[in-house]
This record gives sequence, C-alpha cells and structure tokens, in this order.
Amino acid sequence: MVILSGLRERGVMNQKHINFTKIPQFRDVIRNVTHQIQFKGFDENDEPIINRNTKKPTITFTGTVKLHGSCASICTNSKEIWYQSRKNIITVAKDNCGFAQFCESRKDSIHNLLELATKRVNEPECIIGIFGEICGQGVQKGVAISTLPKMFVIFALKVVPKDGASYYIDSSGLSDSNSLIYNIQDFQTFKVDVDFEYPGIAQNKFVELVNEVERECPVGRSFGVAGVGEGIVWTAYLDGVKHIFKTKGAAHSVTKTKTIASVDIEKLNSIQEFVEYAVTENRMEQAVAEIFTNVGIEPTIQKMGDFLRWIVNDIAKEEVTTLEENNLLIKDVGRYISNKARPWFQNLLNEKVGL
Repeated sequence: MVILSGLRERGVMNQKHINFTKIPQFRDVIRNVTHQIQFKGFDENDEPIINRNTKKPTITFTGTVKLHGSCASICTNSKEIWYQSRKNIITVAKDNCGFAQFCESRKDSIHNLLELATKRVNEPECIIGIFGEICGQGVQKGVAISTLPKMFVIFALKVVPKDGASYYIDSSGLSDSNSLIYNIQDFQTFKVDVDFEYPGIAQNKFVELVNEVERECPVGRSFGVAGVGEGIVWTAYLDGVKHIFKTKGAAHSVTKTKTIASVDIEKLNSIQEFVEYAVTENRMEQAVAEIFTNVGIEPTIQKMGDFLRWIVNDIAKEEVTTLEENNLLIKDVGRYISNKARPWFQNLLNEKVGL
C-alpha cells in the first residue's frame, strides 16, 4: 500500500464507514471453533462435509481489559483521513464524545500512527482503520478511567481491500503516550487455556478474572487511580482464524451484555474422570461384537447411532453405583460418552477401508 503523503483531511472523496465486528459471547466461540474443526469442505454436490468425530483442540486465549468508553476509529484510503464513531463518520462540527476534535488537535501523532499501520498492510488498494476506545473524563461515568484525562486506547487494526473480505492484523505497538494515545496490549493481559472437549472447565477462570477486573480496573490502576473496571476481551487464533469473545462482571451495572456464568467445576471434573474410567477400549470392542460381529453384520457409518446407544445404555446399567458415588446421572454424562466413543468408531471404519 502507498505510504501516506499529502493527505486530504476534508471532503468526501472515497470515504465510507468501516464497522468494527461485533464481539460475541463464549457460547458463540464454542460453536464457531467446533464448526471450524469439523468442517471439511464441500462434496461434488456443494453440500458441506462435516466430520463430527474430529477431536476438539485446546486453545490459549489472551485477555485484554475492556474499557467503558465509546468505540472510535481513524481511517484512511491513502488519499484521505476520516474519523468515525461506532456507526457514523464524524467531524469536529458533528462529533461524538469529542473524538474528532481530539484527533484534529493531534494531527502529527495521527499521521505517524497511520504511517506505521500502513507499512503493515500488503494490499494495493484498501482502507485501513485503527479502532479503539475514546474514554476518560466526559465520556462515561462510574468506572476508574472516567476520572482520567480523555484518551484514545487502540485495540484493533482492520484492513478493507477493494476486492475481497476485510480482515484484522496485529495492532500492537500502535501508540503515542505523549498524545494520550495508548494501546490496550500495553496494559495488564491475561491467559486462559480452553479445552474445547470440556470448555466449561475454563469458565470459572473467566469468571474469576473478570471479577478481579471489575473490582479494580488494571488500566486505571496503572495511572494511579482506583475504581471498577468493565470486563475482559478474549482473543485466540486457530489455524489463522481469529476467535474473540467478551466477559463482563455480574455486579457491573453499566452494561447490558450478559455475564458469563460460573459452573460446577467439581462436577465437570467428575464427568471427565468418569468418562475416562467408563469408556474403555474393551467396552467399545464389546459393543462392536454385540451389535455387529456376533450376528454377521459389518459396521457402517449408518450404524454409528446403534453403537453409541449401546455404549451409553451399557454404562447406565453396569456403572450405576459409580455414577451414584460421583453424584452423577446418566443424563449428565451421556453426550460426553458419545464424544469419546464416536471417534473410536470412525477410526474402526477407516481401518476397515485401509485409511
């Protein structure tokens, strides 16, 4: 992309509003990761090929503090610079939270940031947008950062090609503290591993960390100001695909976003241990013998349901005491039993055809 030079900062040559992608919830990420892992392309009839036997991964999510302000952005097409609120292009005359005025009074810093951002982009023609939160005095109330001078905290860098889908690239290092322009990655961050075979196990860690942020905002603390924070935004990449969600504290009253609920970790751990104990190689081989081998029937993918039902029913009958000792019901463990047995049966079918 052409490095910025001689930009026009007024007028409406090729300006268009660039949206920031809505941040989903944890449950949405669970669904999206599952789909990414299981989707294998399309068949000759353009029907999706889904392999539900694919083992789900463990992914490390990085959390950054979610600030309570107003979403804002600085955009350029290499010919012009314009400023945006969440939904509109703004100007000093028609501003939002004073963001356009904030930028106009820092033109040199804005140009330098756009130069840095532009050098990261490998597109002949595109729009780039530096997204962040305009926050501090006069923007929102009731949080630690609302007592600080007005600042812009960058959290994303978006590329919108002339042709093709838009995407995000690394926004780290884009900041100018002398102009009260910061980067959210320069403040406290968090790490949580999520095993997508048992994603609920990580849920309590998310609750614990977001409650810590709500009790005392790490960004406010870094400026010597005590007070509540809003939440955490979590990001991870799986084979180049970005997965992102947000968490908010239960007591935080300035948001309409649903909070992430805590779960019974002891119960989840009991389920995991029980499945490892009960869904054994011997039991699955016995299921194949009972359903297929002993009656001269070949295992097929169409019969997987019979195989899974046999496993669940056998465990319900034979392990009733163990279930009771672990305060579990068969309905608590049924889908986890199937999740472990299903790939085993698929591998058996693959071996039979030489895969």
